[in-house]
Amino acid sequence: MRASEESVSVGDARRESFTRFAKEAEPRLRLALAAAVGQELGKEATDEALAYGWEHWDRIEAMENPIGYLYRVGRSWVRPPRRLRLPAVPVTHAPFVEPGLPAALAKLSDRQRVVVVLVHGFDWNRAEVASLLGVDRPTVATHLRRGLAKLRRHLKVDIHA
Repeated sequence: MRASEESVSVGDARRESFTRFAKEAEPRLRLALAAAVGQELGKEATDEALAYGWEHWDRIEAMENPIGYLYRVGRSWVRPPRRLRLPAVPVTHAPFVEPGLPAALAKLSDRQRVVVVLVHGFDWNRAEVASLLGVDRPTVATHLRRGLAKLRRHLKVDIHA
């Protein structure tokens, strides 16, 4: 095989490897970043993180948690932190959603909001969230417990009633 043919094969393998990763990781990465910074910025941050991932795929592919790393790349792209703007819930279109939820979610810390939205909004398990955020499961449980308590206080929900 000539050197030019070999480099094409390596390039094709690299492209296929990244494409497989991106197809699996993109929806999860987008959901997590949207939970952190809002839907519009979350999509842009996902695109930026995946572009960075492609540029550095040789190094990132070997990482233990490439999606967690790219989540942090996406979060750093949004720096400095911008005020989160969640869309209002139109009562006529989604009567099953508490209208005060966007404002209540915006009052949570970034970590609490990401954990609450991924666990209760998108049905991720705590291990998946821990892996994405690069923390252990007890830390996820703490953010979840505190985030839910803040939501209940803000929405004036008494679970003991």
